Amino acid sequence: MDRSLAALLRSLQVSSSPKDAHRLLPSATSLLSRLSNPLNITLLSSQILEHNVLWPQPVRLVDVRQLFSVFYTATLRFREDKRRELTPEEVFANSQQQNLAPSQLSESRWIKAVIKGASGESSPRWRHAVMIGAILLAGTSHGEEPIAAGLRPKLETALVTASNLALQRPDDLDGHLAVAFVLNNTFQLLSDGNTMLLDADALLPVLTHVTFFSQEGLEYGYWLTAIDQDVVATVDGKSAWSARSTSFARVQEIKSRPFVSGLGGISRLMAYAIDHAHKYTRVIETVARLADFARVVSASWRQNKLSEVDISEEAQILSQETTRKTLPALLQIFRDMMFTVIIALRSVLGRLLTDPSFATDTSAPGIAILCLDILRDTYFISHRFGQTSSSQYTFVSFTALDVLNRYPRTVENFLRTNIPKHAGAIPRHPLERNLDLFFLNTSENLTLTASASMNDELLVMALPYIEAQGDPRLGELYEAGHSLVLAIFAAPQNADLLVKHTPHYIETLMRSFPHSLNPRQFRLAIRSVVKLASPPSTVATLMPHLQPIILDLLSQRLINASEAVLPAMSDLPVESQQPLSEKAVLMLAMLESLPFLPVPALREWLDTAADLVHKIQHPAQRALCQQRFWEILSNGDMDVDRAATSVTWWNNSGGRELVTLGQLPEDDEYTMSGALVQDSKL
Repeated sequence: MDRSLAALLRSLQVSSSPKDAHRLLPSATSLLSRLSNPLNITLLSSQILEHNVLWPQPVRLVDVRQLFSVFYTATLRFREDKRRELTPEEVFANSQQQNLAPSQLSESRWIKAVIKGASGESSPRWRHAVMIGAILLAGTSHGEEPIAAGLRPKLETALVTASNLALQRPDDLDGHLAVAFVLNNTFQLLSDGNTMLLDADALLPVLTHVTFFSQEGLEYGYWLTAIDQDVVATVDGKSAWSARSTSFARVQEIKSRPFVSGLGGISRLMAYAIDHAHKYTRVIETVARLADFARVVSASWRQNKLSEVDISEEAQILSQETTRKTLPALLQIFRDMMFTVIIALRSVLGRLLTDPSFATDTSAPGIAILCLDILRDTYFISHRFGQTSSSQYTFVSFTALDVLNRYPRTVENFLRTNIPKHAGAIPRHPLERNLDLFFLNTSENLTLTASASMNDELLVMALPYIEAQGDPRLGELYEAGHSLVLAIFAAPQNADLLVKHTPHYIETLMRSFPHSLNPRQFRLAIRSVVKLASPPSTVATLMPHLQPIILDLLSQRLINASEAVLPAMSDLPVESQQPLSEKAVLMLAMLESLPFLPVPALREWLDTAADLVHKIQHPAQRALCQQRFWEILSNGDMDVDRAATSVTWWNNSGGRELVTLGQLPEDDEYTMSGALVQDSKL
């Protein structure tokens, strides 16, 4: 065994290239796991750490992984030998070939001897972290017996100490790369006490750099532009991105990188570092760098032909190979990348809410804007995968908006900076429409803080989207446009805007249903406008006849409306929808407006609504409207005065008979037996 060690060390000494030296690593691994002399173990361990030929400059992650594997595999083999009972034949073979004999040391003595090779300053601290991390990971592998209880805390402490010392050298980029790799694989193994000892201030910028900007990570996203050259037209007129192209091979290589394939672990580590960083400037720098990354990714994607295809048209425009193989591989990177960014932002905003020293008036609005900028530039990813409805995304979005709403001047600047340059027109490029959708949805939450003049500009931007387009690609934009308009109308400072734009908006609603507006959207829009015009609002004072005009329009159209069942709404599960006709939807919109009418008008419109219910000839549709009529009167939607009026009308004024039978009850006459009635001719 000693001769084998001497031969190995001599070979290491004379190796002139990393390639030659790395050929010796399998022998070093085997020998390290079987040595029984602690001094020899320490010697071999130190030589592996100290020989620079094994760690070529600049350090690549593939080299770090190879050296990590040496200590990881040696530890696994040593522990396996200790568990396995040798057969008589193996005992005899080992006696004949000493090199095959397992180590005679106990596990704790063997591990201590290996780690002793990292003592002193003869090798950088980051190499120590690689060795200790490998031993810790091997000693806690799934299915393996845990290492001695007294040894594991020492390993964890040693790993944290070596990592911190390496991270605290700002010029040692090689060390930063290696430490990030080791911690990404071992962070979940550290106890709470040891994780608290990690230098989060030094770790956070390292994680951000190696993950999003380094050549071992996502490289700023610049590689997205190269895909454009490989997207070509096929003979059948479709666009194809071949799986044999250079750019797809690059995507596959990037996808396999440890810092990309392990983005889940990176996100947890980044969240920890953000939560525990003492210098809030580190957190702000991280958000700013993520914003830079998101901006480059968005710009790079914009230069790619694939971004010119709307999601709803991919099957018609892209080749089968593209939709089934190449594009999904790229989208998986996008999805994992987006998840990591959202987890990081969640921690940033969580820190903003809980740390008073962090949430100052100087830093808070800037952080909120950076977060919204990141969400905007990555919206083409989150929207595609439906991540906008996830709890993490919702928290990030609404928290950033809530923080921003505390600063009216900043809200104005944010809206003016981000309002589309093509405001007043619908862009042709899908990515531009996607950005419009984000802006519409975001602006809806800022209308209460924005000035009336700013809200007027937002209305101009939204108007093209509320017009009936008949383009299925604009469905979400159409709804978002209506939501923004209603949010602007609801803001108290915008009463003049409501007076100015309501007639056109009501006309648009009536013209858009049912071809562009679905039943749910139409009912909500009508109900919202009638509610805004309800006394004692400013709108009710400026436009006292708005409510009856809207209801008159509904009643006139209802008389001649179709009773054919409308198609199911695509934004709701089919099983949760009731089949409705155009006439029934108009009736329901009128009924749902009743709780917002003044009491004198309510009494009049109760009679009208009850009469119109019986204009519906289809029994099932009529029954549904009758049921909804009763629910509105009885489920607490009305205030006390309106409810009292409705109860009186239902019980004492023939309302029940009007709704259920379509006619008032005949007057009952109480007479004695044999008496003459008033119209008797006797």
